[in-house]
Amino acid sequence: MDEKTFAPGPTPNTVRAADGSVHPVPDGWALLPPGDAGLTRRVKAAGDHFVVQEKVRRRTFSRGMWAAAETIDRIRAELEAERSTEGYARKKEAASRRREQAQAEYVEDFHGAVVAFLDFHADHAELADRLARAVADHATPVGSGTVARTERIPIEQRAEAAVIAWMRHRTTGYDGMTIPRVKGKRREVRRMLARRSQELLQQYRCGGPVGDDCPLRRALADGVRSEMMEGEAGEDDVGEGG
Repeated sequence: MDEKTFAPGPTPNTVRAADGSVHPVPDGWALLPPGDAGLTRRVKAAGDHFVVQEKVRRRTFSRGMWAAAETIDRIRAELEAERSTEGYARKKEAASRRREQAQAEYVEDFHGAVVAFLDFHADHAELADRLARAVADHATPVGSGTVARTERIPIEQRAEAAVIAWMRHRTTGYDGMTIPRVKGKRREVRRMLARRSQELLQQYRCGGPVGDDCPLRRALADGVRSEMMEGEAGEDDVGEGG
């Protein structure tokens, strides 16, 4: 078996190698789209194939895999037969329950890590919990692609990074900034805003009163209002549908 990784080619039945050269896809091959991990694994193990990936900015996306069409069709049929059995359905349901439990446990662990990072004075404990919930709700969903989903750094560092990212978008003017397209400039702006966010958090760690015009309080209040409006809209929809 020979696995090679390419980028999409200039035409549908071509791929581009790392050196820029363009190669035709072998006759009798078909493109297996991404999305079915089980099928992809088995096709990979069955014979030669071309993995197709495309880099967009700093992220790499799968564009599928070329392999012999006959192999793809045969393995797909075998998998469909396996997946139609009652035993497979039970295994899938059990696996789903395990994933849901693991996700729920991780959300709570992450929430606790955020609260620990915030380390707010007891006078601001309720606000710390609200902020931790808001950050966890945003950062922990599976597939969100946020720093909270990476295992490359300890959960304590994930919690800190997620809080600073949430505050950058919710308590600063970052999203509306016009940042010069100069190498390192966006990173410089983010660091500056991170320092401001840390200074704001420090006010809550020290205790004492914090004004209602605090951007953090306003952001959390806006979040509560949005949830209330969504709930009211949902109730109206139900009433009209009934």
